[in-house]
Amino acid sequence: MDGAERDVTAGQLLLTEYQSVKDEQKARIGFRDNLLYVTLAVVAAVIAAAAQAKQPSMLLALPPVCVVLGWTYLVNDEKISEIGRYVRGELGPRLARLAGAEGAFGWEDFHRGDTRRVSRKVVQLVVDLLAFCVVPLSALVVYWAGDGTSPGLVILSVGEAAAVAALGWYFVGYAVPFGTADDGRR
Repeated sequence: MDGAERDVTAGQLLLTEYQSVKDEQKARIGFRDNLLYVTLAVVAAVIAAAAQAKQPSMLLALPPVCVVLGWTYLVNDEKISEIGRYVRGELGPRLARLAGAEGAFGWEDFHRGDTRRVSRKVVQLVVDLLAFCVVPLSALVVYWAGDGTSPGLVILSVGEAAAVAALGWYFVGYAVPFGTADDGRR
């Protein structure tokens, strides 16, 4: 097999790998985005049930649910970004060298130059914090301010508050710095 036949085969392999990682990225994006909808539905259901039963202690279900869904959202978002970094930093340059071209998969870099990217990232961080952190912390405040608190549930709720705060710290740490050229996020 001469060099040209090997190059074509290597190029086909790289294109197949590109398609595979982009399919994974697309599936993860859909899953990640659906987690926001699931979170909103769970929040609405728990709030409605707690209000109907007049049991503020039912609100204590929100923090663990929001932490689990928020962590899953964050992990998926990180993998989505990691795929983008891999395509831009590894796969694209390998294919470009093989093809003797200046670059490959130009959209992977081009869309990151949008002048509103930083503002979108800030807004997304606010949405993420609202959905996964502010809502469950608000539920805890409502419980703490209510008349039916018990010492055991207060201790449990303090642990829940710590878990939600930790999740918020991870969200902020993942989002900052907003929009640096090589951070690869969103």
